[in-house]
Amino acid sequence: MDTDTAPLTVTVVIGSNRHGRFGPVVADWLLTHVNDRADLTLQVVDVADTGRLPTTLAPSPEASAALAAITPKLSSADAFVVLTPEYNHSFPAGLKNLIDWHYTEWRAKPVALVSYGGLAGGLRAVEHLRQVFAELHAVTVRDTVSFHNAGASFDDRGLLKDPSAPDAAAKAMLDQLVWWGRSLKEARETRPYAA
Repeated sequence: MDTDTAPLTVTVVIGSNRHGRFGPVVADWLLTHVNDRADLTLQVVDVADTGRLPTTLAPSPEASAALAAITPKLSSADAFVVLTPEYNHSFPAGLKNLIDWHYTEWRAKPVALVSYGGLAGGLRAVEHLRQVFAELHAVTVRDTVSFHNAGASFDDRGLLKDPSAPDAAAKAMLDQLVWWGRSLKEARETRPYAA
């Protein structure tokens, strides 16, 4: 299969591990959009499943065991979508810990950002993540999807009450992610990234 048409491997990172989190509702919506695309192959990393990942960033048997399930999904990704809530005007500590345990896995790859929250819809968390990913030599795509007052946007079955704007935003964001993903993959294959 031609590299211009072969599906890109995208890893979706679900960034909340808070008890009673709303993230799985938004994640289900997001994963449907990624799965519906023939140009993307999906992998998922859920921060809630990384509880054994220490916050000390020191090598240990616990860290090695936790990383064994996470790192391959980040390393093999051509692109990422990071789903984050907004806690106290930023993104969650568990997500930062996951990001900090990795470095080269993010390098010269695109990252799309989906957020949810109250009035700000998680956009302050997105802006903080842009700075973090820039430091890791990743490229964040311009368009995002954000859910303002997220709890009121979905019904009791977890379906969007009015999907038209979020669905259109998701298409634009994923189209950009694929463009960046193909471009950066080709660049990485042609010449090593200079960090």
